[in-house]
Amino acid sequence: MTKRANQILELLMAEQKLEVSQLADRLGVSQVTMRKDLDDLEHKGIIVRAHGYAALRSRDNTSGRIAYHYEMKKQIAACAADLVSNGDTVMIESGSCCALLADTLAETKRDLSIITNSAFIADFIRNKCNFQILLLGGIYDHDAQIMVGPMIRQCVQNFCVNLFFIGTDGYSKKSGFTNRDQLRAQAVRDMAVQAESIVVLTESEKFAKHGTVPLNVQDRVSTVITDQGIDDAVTAELEQEGIRVIKAV
Repeated sequence: MTKRANQILELLMAEQKLEVSQLADRLGVSQVTMRKDLDDLEHKGIIVRAHGYAALRSRDNTSGRIAYHYEMKKQIAACAADLVSNGDTVMIESGSCCALLADTLAETKRDLSIITNSAFIADFIRNKCNFQILLLGGIYDHDAQIMVGPMIRQCVQNFCVNLFFIGTDGYSKKSGFTNRDQLRAQAVRDMAVQAESIVVLTESEKFAKHGTVPLNVQDRVSTVITDQGIDDAVTAELEQEGIRVIKAV
């Protein structure tokens, strides 16, 4: 994504909605150029446009969450991609950081197999790579664009991977990594059984939040990849549990 595209997202995060003419004026480009930039962002599913305005998508879905702290999440994804080699088979859960990891892998790796319960991720990278994408079956959660339910466990039993990349909605010393949704949390647990180790991708602000549903995968987490904003006390706490903390630059 270009520097100007990141600036557009920053302005929309601050204002929620802006006219095309306002965006063009603030960034010092023509309205024709701005419309081309907005067309690209809309095509990626990050923004919506209507009646001369541009706005971010709802944070209730993955495409909307990608826009928030986009550059930070992209850096986290780049660090995670360094753990993957050409020809690997990896498992990726849903979430905005995970979606950007899949996108980064599509740009930088060859001959991967990606196992996921995220219909969004499968569609997000389908035209960007020749990877084998294995979408786990289950009940389709329309808002999150993921598959959940007992079929996840049945499907994932056919695979075994070294790395499983997940997101998180929060963290606490008592509960570990947490989620807001019971069905998504259970899907993570079921998929985790088939992985040697788990890598958590999340912005540092999530460590100040507490989801309602523990993921119960703390003993399987080998690495956390986050940004420079993570508190030193939290870093020390994770490292005491044997978890490596990688801070994206």
